[in-house]
Amino acid sequence: MPDALIVAHGSPADPDPQEDRLHALAANVGALLPDWRVQGATLAAEGALEAALDALERPLIYPFFMAEGWFTGTNLPRRLKSAGYEGLTQLRPFGTDPALIDLMAAAATRAMGDETTLLIAAHGSKISRTSGDTTYAMADALAARTAFTTIKCGFVEEAPFLADVATDMGRGVCLPFFALRAGHVLGDIPDALEQAAFTGAHLPPIGEDAGVPALIAAALQRQNLSER
Repeated sequence: MPDALIVAHGSPADPDPQEDRLHALAANVGALLPDWRVQGATLAAEGALEAALDALERPLIYPFFMAEGWFTGTNLPRRLKSAGYEGLTQLRPFGTDPALIDLMAAAATRAMGDETTLLIAAHGSKISRTSGDTTYAMADALAARTAFTTIKCGFVEEAPFLADVATDMGRGVCLPFFALRAGHVLGDIPDALEQAAFTGAHLPPIGEDAGVPALIAAALQRQNLSER
């Protein structure tokens, strides 16, 4: 029986809601993989990662993150090693899966209506370029998959900042390039859009899309087959 563990950052200030969200996501993925054991855990919930690892047999690790970076490249491997599970296979993060392009395109197109501009709201980073680069790569891919005439990126933690980009737009469709409905999605993004007097559609984070469990299940199946 293959095992898998879906890991997200979570919210240190209020870990329980995001931990519950990961458990629900794992259950939905597991329903698509009836021969697997699938669990979810956040790094922010004390002891959650370790408890999930102890309940599984050398699971595949699926990072529910939007980009490669310190959390996926350093912190998560360090946490796995500290828990006594060094050497587990870690997949590429959710946000870098090519299949996510189709989910983003479909979500944005459903909300398009008469709008011609898509705003991708993303995290960004003052330190690393990987978050911004991943977001811009997604914007380029969506330009070829949607009918939007303009696709812009606005960030929470780097320029161009979301409030500035949204002010220039006025309206359009805003799609958050985030895995979970946590602090930035609940606070920073709506605050920036309000500050900008943005009057367009504001969608849920792409990590809540109904197609996400199938995307994760497919990634896990591919990895499992490649290791046989």
